[in-house]
Amino acid sequence: MPLVKQTLVAVQSHILPSAFLQRDVHVRFFIPSIPVKQDKMSLLLINDGQDMEEIRLTDILSELYQQNDICPVFCVGIHCGEDRKNEYGTASVKDYKGRGARAGLYTKFILEELLPFITSKSDVTAFREKSFAGFSLGGLSALDVVWNNPRIFSKVGVFSGSLWWRTKGLDEGYVEDRDRIMHAQIRNGTYNPGLKFFFETGRLDETEDRNNNGIIDSIDDTLGLIEELERKGYNRHTDIRYLELKDGRHDVATWAKAMPEFLKWGWGKGI
Repeated sequence: MPLVKQTLVAVQSHILPSAFLQRDVHVRFFIPSIPVKQDKMSLLLINDGQDMEEIRLTDILSELYQQNDICPVFCVGIHCGEDRKNEYGTASVKDYKGRGARAGLYTKFILEELLPFITSKSDVTAFREKSFAGFSLGGLSALDVVWNNPRIFSKVGVFSGSLWWRTKGLDEGYVEDRDRIMHAQIRNGTYNPGLKFFFETGRLDETEDRNNNGIIDSIDDTLGLIEELERKGYNRHTDIRYLELKDGRHDVATWAKAMPEFLKWGWGKGI
């Protein structure tokens, strides 16, 4: 992406003391510095907000606004805590190592503390829509929150998502069609019209291929989850976007490369 000539995003840092997480949560607001009608502003929450500087979110948003490519998006980067592997995950089920034990509390933090805090600290009384995105385990977390709260959120972005999250280890009788936690949630869940899903994977995300089918696990798990969504009733062409990067790795540089595509997919002019 070319150098940005003008910054069209104001960045604000805030500290939110969380009763649920028992820690201070650092959040940063990325606010469009362009004229916006109150009912036209969308909200995007982003896990692992501490990586937004490396991703260059301010520059990416400014460039897209300059080119008139996207509608206004109020982005909130949520910095992770030291207990990331327990706060992120799936709220209803821990993984086979007991990780994700605080994911339910993290969901409560998002819904009951962060969303009201954003409203109290911004000039936006009601957002046009709310979405959530994340990377790796943070992507799984975002998907879990959105899937289980479809009346609040309408879109989710999952970058190199940890969709392998499972209830059994590979040497503990693991069965792929049964033990992947997020896949099972969707399989056993309810179709909610209006939800839209963005998935990014990189062909160099990893080298593991647990079922020896010639497809690395990160891609296999993502495609498998998309199939579950399709069986549930979501349309691959209108409800789901899958971006596979040939040179994509499991790193911030790859997610930065995919971020403009995600933003144009979700909030592009003309969509």
